[in-house]
Amino acid sequence: MGAAGVKLGVAILTMGTRPKELADLLASVHRQTLPAARTVVVAQGCELPELPPWVETVHLAENLGVTGGRNAALAHLRDMDLVLDLDDDGLLVADDVFATIDTLYAAEPELGIVGFRIADETGVTQRRHVPRLRAADPMRGGLVTGFLGGAHVLSQKMLNQVGDWPDAFFFAHEETDMAWRAIDAGWRVRYAPQLLLQHPRTSPARHAFFYQVNARNRVYLARRHLPAPLVPVYLGVWVVLTVARTRSLGGLRAWFGGFAEGWRTECGRRKPMRWRTVWKLARLGRPPVI
Repeated sequence: MGAAGVKLGVAILTMGTRPKELADLLASVHRQTLPAARTVVVAQGCELPELPPWVETVHLAENLGVTGGRNAALAHLRDMDLVLDLDDDGLLVADDVFATIDTLYAAEPELGIVGFRIADETGVTQRRHVPRLRAADPMRGGLVTGFLGGAHVLSQKMLNQVGDWPDAFFFAHEETDMAWRAIDAGWRVRYAPQLLLQHPRTSPARHAFFYQVNARNRVYLARRHLPAPLVPVYLGVWVVLTVARTRSLGGLRAWFGGFAEGWRTECGRRKPMRWRTVWKLARLGRPPVI
């Protein structure tokens, strides 16, 4: 429990395929100088290895994806003031991570989301893991328009106002959805590079249906949050970028299949962001057209 009795809950999703990494992560959670009030591991349609007695568990009958799993964790941690989501193959290198989180939120009442810096075991942060455009320096923190799914903190007050994760997304761009809703409601999203999660170097395309959900969820974002004039601009930009970047014909076919799926399937309630939010996102360095 932190300053003024602020309670931090830790949520970890697992599919049961990384028992050693999960054990190492839990050990790093337990080493923190300021302990978490509660730690929950959500089993996504799998059996869990034996876990320490201080770890709570939630068993789901099937894999509900990142969004469904995180929502199950949130339902279990409603009494927490802050919820920290961690990838099950990540590692907290420093022992003062939770104390730093406590300090950040105590200093900034409007802080809704804090994103970690993610680096591999050699200390290198991939360019795609820096949450701003044209940002070569992963150590430059500040207010941003998005955050990384592997390690981030959510304010419960913010969640009470803007809602939980969008179930329909399963995975891909759910962090953008959450960030846009938070900023539109007046909350701040801060990238705090002093908070480090060590994580193996990966490619987003390692997931078999990455291209499909990537495109589908781009359409979901536009349908849910963008003012009508920006919808064709945002989606047009991403069509051009995808065609230019994707070298796989099969990947392009899957992407355009997902793009079509995004229009014909349910994505949740539409609530376009205010134009002042569009301007705020632009001033923060990432207008909602890219």
